[in-house]
Amino acid sequence: MDLEQLFSQYKEETIHGRYITLDSIEPLLQKLNTNNQLQIIGKSVLGKSIYSYEIGEGKTKIFLWSQMHGNESTTTKALFDFLNVLQSGSQLAQQLLNTFTFCSIPMLNPDGATLYTRENANKVDLNRDSQALTQPESKILREVFESFKPDYCFNLHDQRTIFGVSDTGSPATLSFLAPSYNEEREVNESRLKAINLIASINEELQKYLPNQIGRFDDSFNINCIGDTFQYLGVPTLLFEAGHFANDYEREETRKYVFMALVSSFITLSENVIVSNGIDKYLNIPQNKVVFYDFMYKNTKINYDGIEIITNFAAQYKEELIENQICFNAYVSQIGDLENCFGHFEYDAEGALYKDDFDSIPKLNQKADFYLDNNIKIVNGMIKI
Repeated sequence: MDLEQLFSQYKEETIHGRYITLDSIEPLLQKLNTNNQLQIIGKSVLGKSIYSYEIGEGKTKIFLWSQMHGNESTTTKALFDFLNVLQSGSQLAQQLLNTFTFCSIPMLNPDGATLYTRENANKVDLNRDSQALTQPESKILREVFESFKPDYCFNLHDQRTIFGVSDTGSPATLSFLAPSYNEEREVNESRLKAINLIASINEELQKYLPNQIGRFDDSFNINCIGDTFQYLGVPTLLFEAGHFANDYEREETRKYVFMALVSSFITLSENVIVSNGIDKYLNIPQNKVVFYDFMYKNTKINYDGIEIITNFAAQYKEELIENQICFNAYVSQIGDLENCFGHFEYDAEGALYKDDFDSIPKLNQKADFYLDNNIKIVNGMIKI
């Protein structure tokens, strides 16, 4: 099956970019509600509706949720692309609907989505609230988990642009994790199912996304929802949607999340279990914090008459301004930056750094400067 072609066929064109709110998806949910599959399962802190969408008649129950963190919208887009497949009436749709019953919560944290924050309206990280259950959104997720009784859980997230595939110099466009169920990070039957499925997804996606798939850190934290559900005996997969070159809107990454979802369910429906799954899973390189959005190498800086050659880096901050996400670049590191990479790299070749202040880069300063007056950098990007 050509997963790229499948994505082109079923991509939901009405949602795109990074700022996906409840207003963005409610019309889509109503459109997909062809047979009372849609339910309001509760309200957020600020009274926004939280929806579940259930479809399929199969024995194997799949539970998926997205935007637990309000500013992590890539998997929400991919989830709607996948729901379009299920509603298509195609042979693939029938195969999946006969095998599975899907229950999805496309946006667990609608308040955070509107505010474009990781936390909910009470400034609580829902992914650290799986034990205390202090927030209405956390309670809703747990209630659906207990009533639906899933056979597999898919915990859908975004990760920052800082992550690379180990030391390879490639960004971690997708990362996966079979969360630990105990402090010792042992592998029991439940976790092994998640491990085998991730190994299978990775094998398929390497055809489309070679060397850009990482493995997320598996340190155990019972307060995290994936660790809790794994601890409770349900195979759980963490998806982390990351950076693809020049794709800050994450439309390319969205495609690969869609491919990963489709691949996982085809694998499960056809019962194609990989051999040596643990080895193949552990051979997926680990995520590593090695990237900056911008890196400027061999820049001359004048410190009170003493000239040195150094490197510095800038990182985007995603800032919500008038209902749009603005990527504003700020200086984030100064030094040799050994073993680090930039999504954009520029070798100044000894050109002198100047800015409109005191011509020395400072941490958290906007990345607006000049190199020998001939080259102007505005918001991190070079304007010649």
